[in-house]
Amino acid sequence: MRVRFPGDLRAAFARAVESWSAEHSTERLWRRDATLWTGSDEGRWLGWLDGPEREASRLGLYAELPRRAVQDGVRDVVLLGMGGSSLGAELFRRSWQAAAGALRLHIVDSTHPEQIESATRAVDPRSTWVLVASKSGATLEPNLLLAAFFDRFERALGAAAPRRFLAITDPGSALENLARERGFLALIPGEPTIGGRFSAISPFGLAPAAFLGVDLARFVERTASMAGRCRAVDVLDNPGVGLGLAIAVAAEQGRDKLTLIVAPGIEALGAWLEQLIAESTGKRGRMILPIDGEPAHPPEQYGRDRLFVVVRLGGALTEAGERRVAELVEAGQPLIELDCRTVDEIGGELFRWEIATAAAGARLGVHPFDQPDVEAAKIATRRLTAAVEATGELPPETAFLAEAGLELHADEANRAELLDAVDNPTIAGLLGAHFGRARSGDYIALLAFLEMSAENERALAALRGRAATRSGIATTVGFGPRFLHSTGQAHKGGPPSGLFLQITERPVRDLPVPGRRLSFGQVLAAQARGDLEVLAERGRRHLRLHFPDGAAAGWQALEGAWSVE
Repeated sequence: MRVRFPGDLRAAFARAVESWSAEHSTERLWRRDATLWTGSDEGRWLGWLDGPEREASRLGLYAELPRRAVQDGVRDVVLLGMGGSSLGAELFRRSWQAAAGALRLHIVDSTHPEQIESATRAVDPRSTWVLVASKSGATLEPNLLLAAFFDRFERALGAAAPRRFLAITDPGSALENLARERGFLALIPGEPTIGGRFSAISPFGLAPAAFLGVDLARFVERTASMAGRCRAVDVLDNPGVGLGLAIAVAAEQGRDKLTLIVAPGIEALGAWLEQLIAESTGKRGRMILPIDGEPAHPPEQYGRDRLFVVVRLGGALTEAGERRVAELVEAGQPLIELDCRTVDEIGGELFRWEIATAAAGARLGVHPFDQPDVEAAKIATRRLTAAVEATGELPPETAFLAEAGLELHADEANRAELLDAVDNPTIAGLLGAHFGRARSGDYIALLAFLEMSAENERALAALRGRAATRSGIATTVGFGPRFLHSTGQAHKGGPPSGLFLQITERPVRDLPVPGRRLSFGQVLAAQARGDLEVLAERGRRHLRLHFPDGAAAGWQALEGAWSVE
């Protein structure tokens, strides 16, 4: 790790290192001493510290999974999960080139009906295993996804369907009970002392990795090596604690937008870090917010709220990436440089960041292992889905502006402020007024409850660029409901510096949830409305842009509206 801090930040970091050492904080972390944080229940959530040793004892199980799958004629494995139960697997899938003969891993972590329908049609039940991943077994999304896939497989295979399903869940969970009742092929126990976002180095990450042909023996060995280094008492010799204190001190100095520059081949690390860091630190009005995938800007455009972290792979970035780093150094922006030597070292990188997040949480005085504001959004969603179960429909709502196939929604306070800011209300004018509310140190979050498709990603990237140009502040993009289990905690529990544009659609095709008086389109709408409801309760600046005729028509209408701005 190389830390390039200007003088004031360097001095603050030195003081933090001295304080950490004087209080024997590294030893307290490894002793699971809850008083290092808030003195609550932090000690019971540190099972990930022993993860490398524990997973070394499971290598035989992981090796058996793909062998048994091949014997069973399996070519595809579908993972149903959300948040920490899917992001680690997604990192492995996108970072490792599939080994010869490896199975195809598909990940479904959305409640968008078209995305689910596409996923169910992409595989043949006769040659597919479905891996359901949920620590608690009570998370809404995996349970609904399980209902959809089980219905499809049961119609195709009859009584043989349960033998195509496997579950990863904590002992005693509702999912474990369901798996036993239905006769699933396998039940893989999770570790109850590891929270979801810290679970990549556990069965939730490594079982899917086994199907990809990842050399897990080497992976665990390299991870254990990093874990050993993270026990070092000297902070400057401790790659995890040193990183954690550096990012926490930067946040204390107002540099709470941790802007990631990640090498090609391991870009998916950014999405995993978003959840780990934002959900762990975004509470009690404090936050470290990862900025992932943001297009490069000229150095002079960045404010004093940025900390840049570069992660190279084998010492390399792209040529453009290296030029960007040189420009940032020249401009005096604070920068931390890390190097993941090979893809096999990713486990060590994950462990380093887990230690860093725990240390940063201690420095900031927050509980890094809970997520109270994620629960608030879940409660609002459950109330709305209960209304659908009772009446068949969501409660009615009315847009405060409808124009050319687009609608705008907001609570009374945001609606009044935006309407007061324009003479003639139009979609383009109100969007401009919304982005115009940005202040120095703010960030814009685009919250897209849309299908995670290449077309929507391109459109969101263009909108992100427009928002950044107009506002000059940091920007993030998240697909719902996935971001609800990630940056959603920081949006609501962090400081009131977010400017939120939620984007929703009425899907062109809906899909019923088997056995429920619900459709997936209604679930997605309830999740979006529940999220906006909690943002409004917290006094956050927000606006919802709705596409009543679907995303494709909506993006086209938006471009037309802006072209006459």
